[in-house]
Amino acid sequence: MKIKIMAVLTAVLASFGWHAYAQTYDTNNEVVQTFAGSGFSGDLNGVGQLTMFNNPNAMASDSHSNIFFWDSGNRKIKKITPDGTVTTFAGGASFSGGNLDQGTGTNVYFSGIGSLTVDRNDILWASGSTASALLYKITVGAVVTSTNLSSLLNSSYGLSGVCADSIGNIYFSIGNGNKIYRYATNTVVTVFAGSGNIGYADGNGIFTAFYNPTALAADSANNIYVWDSGNYLIRRIDQSQNVTTLAGKYQNGSSADGVGTNAAFAFIYQMCVDGSGNLILACGGSFGSSFGSSIRKMSASSNVVTMAGSFTGYTNGAGNLARFNGANGVCISAGAIFVADSGNQRIRQISFNPSSQVVTGANLGIGTFAGVTISGTVGRTYQVQSSPDLNAWTTRATILLNASPYLWIDQNPIAGNKFYQALLLP
Repeated sequence: MKIKIMAVLTAVLASFGWHAYAQTYDTNNEVVQTFAGSGFSGDLNGVGQLTMFNNPNAMASDSHSNIFFWDSGNRKIKKITPDGTVTTFAGGASFSGGNLDQGTGTNVYFSGIGSLTVDRNDILWASGSTASALLYKITVGAVVTSTNLSSLLNSSYGLSGVCADSIGNIYFSIGNGNKIYRYATNTVVTVFAGSGNIGYADGNGIFTAFYNPTALAADSANNIYVWDSGNYLIRRIDQSQNVTTLAGKYQNGSSADGVGTNAAFAFIYQMCVDGSGNLILACGGSFGSSFGSSIRKMSASSNVVTMAGSFTGYTNGAGNLARFNGANGVCISAGAIFVADSGNQRIRQISFNPSSQVVTGANLGIGTFAGVTISGTVGRTYQVQSSPDLNAWTTRATILLNASPYLWIDQNPIAGNKFYQALLLP
């Protein structure tokens, strides 16, 4: 028997044909895959799909392509390395009264997290939930300190969104206070924009009005983008503190793609900016609803298109075919978009222009048996196929890797040539 080994990395596209609202799907071949999470609710660290979460939400990524997310039901900030390894980064202590919002790693108790961001020094910042005016600073070594801003802001309102610019300043929004603040590198807090009055007015600095601003994002030019949720608008604040409305229909919470004010948004949970200056939006059909969950993109010219998703559900595949059940967090890492799919208990990945990639020979092995040894990612699904002529391929097994290396032996070998290939499935 002559056996040859060939392996390729491929993606399986689902076929599902729903469309929602007035959506114009991007045509850059975005494909949605599952990166981590099994779909079961729980608290289990591990690798890839051999993990469990409890309603993952806000996300951020550092310069080493590590992803951090708020595992809200478990009250933990978790970390995912580029190879899909999930660990608890901070939080998870049992609340027994007293001050547990400072400490190291799992010795900290978080009552709630509203948003996450990573600054230029890879320090993670988190806003407390809407019931708390705490601003958390978490170092690379998971040392957690907190600043209670309630007395400084002369407000009982909690923080909402948070983002970091390239200089090292941190920005946060006070939704019910209708202001955006800057927490400078010298720890001085100032009002960056907003008068505090409920309303809608572009202008400069404090001579502007917002209505419940929440999600924030910063681009490479240090423009700050604001989801002005009560007005259903995306607005921008430059470093001269000029406030400009970019997209959305004023006080119209529908959902439609288009340019500028011809686009419409019902709710935006989180925003981030990619390397081309596009604003990436984790959108919901309405506040607190997973109906219409989608990832959308606004270009520098304020053209809004849908990248992936529409109705609720769970489907991997091409952008217009993919489904989310509560796309509540989004971040950019290693050139891909990652989504906290809260209702599906998964972290999903959106890749661009996917193409097959050869798995190196070091990850495959052959001995005196008919079959393959796969050195791959534990928790990911692989498909083994065989062929007598490298043209017609037959699926022989679908394997969820529970160990690496993994030995698969063909139980039905035949005489003559036989080739094998291993496919890493989404």
